[in-house]
Amino acid sequence: MRFRLLFVFVTITLFVCPALAQKRNITEKDLFNFVWAADPQVAPDGSRVAFVRVTVNDRKDGYNTAIWSVSTATGESHQLTAGPRDSSPRWSPDGKYLCFVRVPEKDGRPDVPQLFMLAMAGGDSFQFTTVARGAGGPQWSPDGKMIAFVNSANLEDLAKQAAALKPPAAPSPSPTEAKKEEPHESDIRVITRAVYRANGAGYLDTKHPQHIWVVNAPRSGDDKVTPKQLTSGRYDDANVTWAKDSSQIYFDSDHLDEPYYELPKTDVYSVSVTGGAPVKLTSFNMGTGAFSMSPNGKQIAFYASVNQPVQSYTEPDLWVMDVAPNAQPRNLTLDFDYDLGSGVGGDNTAPRGGGGFPPIWSADGRRIFALYSKQGRANLGAFDATSGKETDVTSGNQAVVSYRATPDASKFALIISTPTRIGDVFWLDRPGASPKQLTHLNDELFSKLNLTEPEEIWYQSVDGKRIHAWIQKPPNFDPNKKYPLILNIHGGPHTAYGFVFDHEFQWMAAKGYVVLYPNPRGSTTYGQEFGNIIQYNYPGDDYKDLMTGVDEVIKRGYIDEKKLGVTGGSGGGLLTNWTIGHTTRFAAAVSQRDIASWADWWYSADFTLFQPSWFKAPPFDDPEDYRARSPITYIKNVTTPLMLILGEADYRTPTGAGGEEMFRALKYRKIPTVMVRFPNETHELSRSGQPWHRIERLEHIVGWFDHWLMGAPKPEYEVAR
Repeated sequence: MRFRLLFVFVTITLFVCPALAQKRNITEKDLFNFVWAADPQVAPDGSRVAFVRVTVNDRKDGYNTAIWSVSTATGESHQLTAGPRDSSPRWSPDGKYLCFVRVPEKDGRPDVPQLFMLAMAGGDSFQFTTVARGAGGPQWSPDGKMIAFVNSANLEDLAKQAAALKPPAAPSPSPTEAKKEEPHESDIRVITRAVYRANGAGYLDTKHPQHIWVVNAPRSGDDKVTPKQLTSGRYDDANVTWAKDSSQIYFDSDHLDEPYYELPKTDVYSVSVTGGAPVKLTSFNMGTGAFSMSPNGKQIAFYASVNQPVQSYTEPDLWVMDVAPNAQPRNLTLDFDYDLGSGVGGDNTAPRGGGGFPPIWSADGRRIFALYSKQGRANLGAFDATSGKETDVTSGNQAVVSYRATPDASKFALIISTPTRIGDVFWLDRPGASPKQLTHLNDELFSKLNLTEPEEIWYQSVDGKRIHAWIQKPPNFDPNKKYPLILNIHGGPHTAYGFVFDHEFQWMAAKGYVVLYPNPRGSTTYGQEFGNIIQYNYPGDDYKDLMTGVDEVIKRGYIDEKKLGVTGGSGGGLLTNWTIGHTTRFAAAVSQRDIASWADWWYSADFTLFQPSWFKAPPFDDPEDYRARSPITYIKNVTTPLMLILGEADYRTPTGAGGEEMFRALKYRKIPTVMVRFPNETHELSRSGQPWHRIERLEHIVGWFDHWLMGAPKPEYEVAR
């Protein structure tokens, strides 16, 4: 018996240990090989799911998107379109055609997006729109005869593309030729609105609003169809929704030139597909998400947040409303104290490809399936369409990133992410069943990586509030050793960390750091009171939540208290700046896309605070409140070496109101500081920036901590002598 046991042990050692030894730690450059899934769409018969497959392009300066299909029975997948800029797959009601959006090329350069069609019986896809300002957001009519879409291109994008597509300049005329003066095209902007640019989109094009078009659905490339514009005017039209009988389209349109002076509201209109002026159906005092039509065509469901009282954070709810003149919505989830239509944050949702999670009605109209987030998890729930009572459809330590259903809502396609899975397509045969994994987009790569699950913890803060957090430990963690700690603070502030893949945390841990990432007060997924408690007190007690969390991890005995680092982006950048102005316990800090002066940010951000949500008054009426809550006020207290990560096209937290102020002040005080600026990058650098820039961002953040916590030489951070 002893001989047999010894034989079994030796066999296991010979075959299992080498397999484990082959695994390696994740690196920052593994991102180049990540594959993402986006925008799953279920075929009407439930046999297949089309989705957008996103990869890093060959030059590693952008992303390619192509449409793939996976069988719900076998998991076999194949590519439907060539890409490299395909998105928004939409099945025809009979499942015989797939409409999608492609950005075609003109003279070797990307042109504006247009609609294409692919027949499932075979053959090449073909283009069927040539709208001057582009086409996007396709939606089939219920009878399958027409497709609604919106003109989608931004004027700024068009201007850049037009400049790139200009032919070479003609030779200068000879002196004998008559001179013809070309009209001057001015490149200046006359700004009359407080909101005139948006992070990522650039300067807003108020001269060319988004409108609704329809086109007959072609069946082959030989069918010549002409799109018809249904709406016009000075205002954007959104939330396009077909009537069940395909006779008209419902939409919302805010007819205010400067809506920031008012609280959010929604005006619902209808327009006949045969043409004519839109008819206003009703108005209500909330902003909304996408509309979802009930099976009988008599109600719509949507996500929205009440606008009174004005709060820093207002939990979104699920609402239903009759499709009738002057109807008002009814809140289904008033007593459900979690976020509807909201997820949890990570750095690896698909950087391109779109998608979403609008409400979905059951076939009998008695239930509405909706995404909700609770305590760092995002799952699908079924809500009674009368009482609002919730029943879990999915559960567990995960984040449902996107989902769609069969026409009768009996089966679902889900994209699910976990701390060790970026996101794959899953199939749910019925509500409450265990989802079946259909795709394995990163299995080959991840089978080689030594990824670890984070430890979930709860701790009590200074005033008794329970704070939820996670500890990401290095691979092969030894509790008897001492590790450096990085406190990683999320932005928002009304967002949440959770059970979702985050490359940054895995790589920091792989480099030998313990990473603490908490959800302090102000975070979403813990109810209305917990989220809004920081109104008029941010930063403030949330800082105490963070420091208590650091103390909690130190108590466990495996942290070197002399090697503490802190970092965060956006609201987390603000709190990083605040932290080093209020304590000297951290040996190094990295502040990303941050705010230093609330007043300067109030004057320069891409959206306004004209309502008393975060501050009770503007900075010129209450300068002391802005001063007291601005990290730059406490700059003389800072002794912690600071790196600043800035996107030069970031309009959400402009560099002049954040990193540049911190950098100049600390340079004056001769505190070690470095500013790392990323050309052409927006506030979304960490999530959808150029792949190379995302890699370099990670390298600089960890490089700074390596230098100050580990003693690694980093001459690039020293002043040249």
